[in-house]
Amino acid sequence: MPPYNPFALYDPSILVASDPVEIAAPAMLVWDILTDMPRYGEWNPFCVWAQSTLEMGAAVHMRLVNYPDPGSLAPNCEYICAFEPGALLSWELPDTEAWPYPARRDQMITPLGPDSCRYQSTDAFTGPNGIHVMRFCGPWVTRAFNDTAKALKLRAEAMHRAGT
Repeated sequence: MPPYNPFALYDPSILVASDPVEIAAPAMLVWDILTDMPRYGEWNPFCVWAQSTLEMGAAVHMRLVNYPDPGSLAPNCEYICAFEPGALLSWELPDTEAWPYPARRDQMITPLGPDSCRYQSTDAFTGPNGIHVMRFCGPWVTRAFNDTAKALKLRAEAMHRAGT
């Protein structure tokens, strides 16, 4: 089965993507950092708190830095929809009558060798309101995802150098 590719699945007008980041650390170390949610506050500048069992369908409770309102945090809850160790961690916000703004966040890790990998994150704003969400949120979500990718790179490379 080919690797999951949101760029082939979603219209680019509703897809936010971080810049791909090459990380000088093994893919499984990057995976371990992404799945160690209690430590997000130590390194993640966007999602400063997260909690989940990471089981399929499980809630991911988060506190996100509110980029449009500096200094504030926004609570968020999405649900695990993909979990492929070392490769893909995804959660989604379902389309509901109370909140008609569905989205899917994908964090993809591609091994490049035993001690390197590539990381990229996307968010697809789906449903009939997707284009409106993209216009409002796209620029700051892109910034948040790039900030996260850079911080993940720093954390993973430091841990790899330290042998942890």
